[in-house]
Order: sequence, then C-alpha cells, then structure tokens
Amino acid sequence: MSKRRYDLPPLGFVQGFEAAARTLSFTKAAEELFLTQSAVSRQIKTLEDHLGVQLFERRHRALALTDDGKAFQRIAADVLDRLQSSINQMRARGAENQLSVTTVTGFASLWLIPRLKRFTRLYPHIDVHIVANDKLLDLERGMIDLAIRYTKTERVAPGAERLFDEDILPVCHPSLVASNVTPLRRPRDLAHHTLLHLDYHGARKTWFDWGTWQTVLGIEDLKPAGHLYFSRYDQLIQAAMAGQGVALGVSPLINEAIRSGSLIAPFDKQVAGPHGYYLVRSSTGQAKPQVADFIAWLHEEVREGAVAEPLMDTVDL
Repeated sequence: MSKRRYDLPPLGFVQGFEAAARTLSFTKAAEELFLTQSAVSRQIKTLEDHLGVQLFERRHRALALTDDGKAFQRIAADVLDRLQSSINQMRARGAENQLSVTTVTGFASLWLIPRLKRFTRLYPHIDVHIVANDKLLDLERGMIDLAIRYTKTERVAPGAERLFDEDILPVCHPSLVASNVTPLRRPRDLAHHTLLHLDYHGARKTWFDWGTWQTVLGIEDLKPAGHLYFSRYDQLIQAAMAGQGVALGVSPLINEAIRSGSLIAPFDKQVAGPHGYYLVRSSTGQAKPQVADFIAWLHEEVREGAVAEPLMDTVDL
C-alpha cells in the first residue's frame, strides 16, 4: 500500500490563524501563543501563500476575515478542537495519579506551597504539578485540572467554588513596632518608615495601593520615609519579613507569617478587599477523584488555618 502524503501547512501556523481569526488581532493572538506580533503576522502570510488565498483584510488598526478566511476558520477550529479533545483523553488515561493546579504566584508561594507537604502525606500516590502564573491560563488547552483564581465576585466563572475572601491590613517585621528610635504604634508613625508597593509598570493603580489605605486611616497627607517597589507580591512580603518596610498584607495569605511571629499587624484596622480566591475545574478535572480530594483538602486547610487574632475594625472598599 502506498504511503499517504498530506500537503498541509504546519500545525503551529493553523493555531496562529485560529487565534487571530477568533480575536481579530495579531497582537492578541501573539500574547495568547507567547509569540511576537511580527511572528504571527509572518505565519499568516506564509499560510495565505500556501493556500493561495487571502484570509484577512488588513484595514487601518483593524482586521476582518475574508469569505475564505471565515470558511477556513470553521475548518481550523473544528480540527483543532477534535485534536485537542483526543489528546486530552489520551493524556487523562496516562495520568491517573497526576494532578495539575494553576494559580497566581503570590498564592502559590505564600499559602499553597508551604501547606503541600500535608496533602502529599495524606495522598502520597498523587503526583502534584503546580503551575504558578499571573496570566490567566486556558485549562483545557494547557491540560490543567484545577485553577485557583484570584478575581472579583462579579467576574467569577460559572460553577466556581469559593475558597476564601480577602482582608487587607498593614504588616511588618516585629522589630519595626518595637524600635526604640521610630516605633510603629499608630498610623502617623508610618512617616518614619518605608512603604512597600507592588509595581504596576505604568498601569493605573487599583484598590491595592497605599493611597487607598492612607485614606482609610485618615492620613492622606502623610509622607513616608521612603518607597520600595516589587513586581511580585511574594517578593513584597519577603521584604516585609526582612524588616525592609511596611507592606499591605492579604489575609489569609499572611496568616501563617503572623502566627509564626515573622510578621505583625501594628494597627487595629483592616479593609475587606473586593477580590476572592475561587476554584475552577477543567472538563477533564471534573471526573478525576484526585481533584475532588485536593479540593476537600483545600477547604479543610482554610478552616484549620484561620489565625485567632484580636478583633479589628473592618472597612469595606
């Protein structure tokens, strides 16, 4: 029997086209596929040359599909969906004892990873894969069983389970409170200390910044001794634990550090943040017993991990 030969373009080019056709943007497709915009543009041009038709109309600051592009989009999406579904099924059969979890880096570093040994002690036969990424990953395409999403309540995905909400409170190393020179005992004392910030890289600041907190504390006019900026939340908290300044802590992410004495909350006021942590299962994760075991363990950790602290005044944002 003669060997069948296919005259097909590279699969990666078809994926690039599908993403660009779905988003009508080479830039968004590039971000989704972790490529440059010019790389996606070259892929599309090569694909058009291979097919002998134009797939997109390049307009000023906009893209539109041609009739051939619309037809090829339907074909490409169907083929990629079928291929991905088959791959998912094969991988699921070969990964009966595996569990993949994605979440934001701060939650992974400060809350999840320090507790994982308790899960592996209970379930030593389950191989856990942690994917820490601040980008929103596609669970189906990434073959990820479970996501722990950090999001606002009104943006929660259908079927998501609440893990916990957040409270925001200033935290620092105990030595800053006990200092003989510049003790941190009341909000006005922040004038003698460095404030630790998340670096927004030029983007508009959100609720999670010291300006909001100074308003809550009634010290809008306060000028701190200095500022330090960090690109990741876990780095910011590590700096606070090292005595380098005062950070805005997210409870319960910093509860363990407070319990151990690595951090202290110097004031009696906290803010109820607008975000929470929610569990989202992928289609493959829905049927896996190890995912159900992991979620049950997470909820138990939340119940047992609450820190008994003096009551604080809570202000809603």
